[in-house]
Amino acid sequence: MNASPPGLVIFDCDGVLVDSEPIADRVFGRMLAEQGLALSGGEMAELFLGRTMAHCLGLAADRLGRALPANFQAEHDRRLFDALAAELVLVPGVTRVLEGLASPFCVASNGSPDKLRLSLARVGLLPRFEGRLFSAAEVARGKPAPDLFLHAASRMGVAPAACVVVEDSPAGVAAGVAAGMTVLGFAACTPAARLREAGAGQVFATMDELPALLGAA
Repeated sequence: MNASPPGLVIFDCDGVLVDSEPIADRVFGRMLAEQGLALSGGEMAELFLGRTMAHCLGLAADRLGRALPANFQAEHDRRLFDALAAELVLVPGVTRVLEGLASPFCVASNGSPDKLRLSLARVGLLPRFEGRLFSAAEVARGKPAPDLFLHAASRMGVAPAACVVVEDSPAGVAAGVAAGMTVLGFAACTPAARLREAGAGQVFATMDELPALLGAA
């Protein structure tokens, strides 16, 4: 790891900046149950955490053995956006981290552009990231492929090797590693072992730990 501060810090959004994972799992889980696919919380995380919606819908259809209804995604988005607008909160400590960052930073999410903007606006972070929001909709492949992180680094004018990624999902960690970036795994909800297995260089449990890790990255 380098002694100098990162050239760029790339944050995932869901589960890193905003505490959206429980809300998203509840909405998606209920809708899958309505279709006859009942999954435990552990199964939801194993199958869907950090993946694009297209990937999740494909996996769900495979498990069901049939296609989901044509209006499933539109209804899902409606329910999810309503729930996020009503319930979403910041991950504790995020504001202090952003206020203390000396390095440039951005956000790169497998979520849709609309969901990304809604989530950040709901918790008051959108002004901090305006012009520095990158979605998997902008690249050919979402995480765990490296495309999104490489796209963000290119747009921000920073070499991949100078970037530090902050991720809470194995898919996101794998994407950062594949992009040639230093990856810090946020284990507030995800088992630390899964993040290490995916390649995270350091794993931390609270945002209070992140500034020191970034200073050493």
